[in-house]
Amino acid sequence: MITTDFVPGSPCWLDLGAPDVEVAAAFYRAVFGWRAEPYGDQGAGGYSLFRLDGKVVAAAGPLTEDGARSAWTIYFHTPDADVTVEAVARAGGAVRSVPTRVGTEGGRFAQLTDPQGAEFAIWEPAGHPGIEAVDGPGTLGWTELYTTDPAAARAFYRAVFDWRTQDVPLPGGGGTYTLLRPADCGEDRVHGGLLGVPADLLGPAGRPYWHPVFGSADCDASVGLATGNGGRLVMGPETVEGVGRLAVCTDPAGAEFVVLMPQELL
Repeated sequence: MITTDFVPGSPCWLDLGAPDVEVAAAFYRAVFGWRAEPYGDQGAGGYSLFRLDGKVVAAAGPLTEDGARSAWTIYFHTPDADVTVEAVARAGGAVRSVPTRVGTEGGRFAQLTDPQGAEFAIWEPAGHPGIEAVDGPGTLGWTELYTTDPAAARAFYRAVFDWRTQDVPLPGGGGTYTLLRPADCGEDRVHGGLLGVPADLLGPAGRPYWHPVFGSADCDASVGLATGNGGRLVMGPETVEGVGRLAVCTDPAGAEFVVLMPQELL
């Protein structure tokens, strides 16, 4: 369960790097009902907040790194960005951007990469703790890492965030899925999962990656909206016992996300 009571290591923000922010905004408005709002004094096409029922649920901005592909970035809460960046470097990760302040009261962020190549970010809040709505239709409800080396990934993120992990068997004998939660939190604060995936199933680059899981009141309807507005269906929809009905999709620029209709709504 993701909450807006952010603690160290919990997901607290997410944004989309897009080749065309306005095109992305139109797509996610059609699929989830999000409304785009330029951040600060940036005009259309710059960094924008996505709101649902008036609450910030995500953001999007132009691609800024050379060779970057369109993708969602998950940010994890930290009380001290410098300390976390140092932990990443000690654990074998890479620092793509050093801690940088947003405005005068917005907090600081840093862009990072784990040793297997999965990109993520951290957020040290000041005036803005993070997203304002989670765990419902059209909002972030889970985060997921596809990695080529689950054991190494578990060790890395434990060293950086002190996450607690729990391995559970996948349905049908399909392997093991690792549940992730912040330190000193109970099982009700599990915020994501980690899955071992062969490199040849991770796209052309074969690089591990994080993706967001968004809630849906009707998975099949959400898939229809995604594919009907230029997105692509990658997997599903399928019903997973004890989880719900889910599908993996991409937006028109290729950024991957999952839609999940939880078990209790089936």
